[in-house]
Amino acid sequence: MKLEEIYTLHKHAVFNLALSYVQNTQDAEEITQDVFISVHKNITKFKYQSSLKTWVYRITINTSLDFLKAQKRNKRKVLFQARSIDSTTIQVANFDHPGVQLEDKEDLERLFQQINRLPENQKTALILLKIEQEKTAEVAKIMKLTPKAVESLFSRAKTNLKKFIEQTEGL
Repeated sequence: MKLEEIYTLHKHAVFNLALSYVQNTQDAEEITQDVFISVHKNITKFKYQSSLKTWVYRITINTSLDFLKAQKRNKRKVLFQARSIDSTTIQVANFDHPGVQLEDKEDLERLFQQINRLPENQKTALILLKIEQEKTAEVAKIMKLTPKAVESLFSRAKTNLKKFIEQTEGL
């Protein structure tokens, strides 16, 4: 399969998945470009042990998580250089999704602030199952886990989200 075909088939899914991680269209576009550069560089290494979609999703998740880690490092560096740790300085990126109506934007931004607090594996399970609406078996392949482990991660994610939301509502 040619790279053009892979891009055409998966560009929207890659962008949407990246957007679920970073909540900013410009960052999601950058991640999407990085994903397809990686696909191009590594297509000869793809062994067809999983579906192409699973492989591309895995690259997208890893690229998104790497992007978020780099952002955190940069924020820490800026904070360290400023030598002042002020809780108002650290903010989650503004949620910028073209499909979100203005009145829902604040609620959705608050929800994603809580989702972003989840451990990476719980966040990934939640995003793939509920936002991307993938089946548990497909998520298990993407995450290289058993379906039972994915269900467990999702259950813990829901529990943690509920706890986070209750904490913030009490403030």
